[in-house]
Amino acid sequence: MSGVGSPDFFYREAQRLGYVARSAFKLIEIQKQFKLIAPGSSVLDLGCAPGAWLQVACQNLGPLEKGGAVVGIDLKKVKVPSSHCDSRVRTLCADVMSLLKKQAKTLSPQERGFSVVLSDMCPVVSGITTRDAALSCELGMRALSLAVGRVHLPGSADDTNIEKFLSSSEPDADDDGILRPGGNIVIKFLESEDTPGFGKFCKPRFKKVSWLRPKATRSCSREIYLICQGLR
Repeated sequence: MSGVGSPDFFYREAQRLGYVARSAFKLIEIQKQFKLIAPGSSVLDLGCAPGAWLQVACQNLGPLEKGGAVVGIDLKKVKVPSSHCDSRVRTLCADVMSLLKKQAKTLSPQERGFSVVLSDMCPVVSGITTRDAALSCELGMRALSLAVGRVHLPGSADDTNIEKFLSSSEPDADDDGILRPGGNIVIKFLESEDTPGFGKFCKPRFKKVSWLRPKATRSCSREIYLICQGLR
């Protein structure tokens, strides 16, 4: 009998529970452990296709009267899933890599910014490990710079490693990020020698920084999630 450890357990569970993809269980585990999304939160989901994280985020907003919003952005046009989502969820077809911070902020309620930023973005995997990891870091850097604003590097060794991913991830010079003070961010990376530097970079900027490889991650995958809580 196949159990939680079997490769298709989460696929079957997603179908049974009405989630559009097994990736829903990654955010469910992250939310259960870190409680990033509070009732009434404003959530930005970067790389939202096919919509599983939209579903989980909306489930954690609480009842409609609590308010809140979930905005998903993806290169593909994504239809809001009919299950686990309500009128607080909407999607936008756009390229996150060229999206300006001011544009992103206008998508938030009252244009006040978001309390949670989720990034499940991943490059089209080529099979060339170093290339895929570098592209993943560029996407992660873009999510981070959108959230916290223009990234200033004082010149430490860790920041020097991160600097090589900045040119393609900061299309505007706006110092203001879209993440509200006290806000949380989740970023997916393909694990490499560069990924620890992102955690070290975030430690002085957030109250708590953690790494997690969710149980729903396939055994052959190098995916790992950076979870940052409480933007200073």
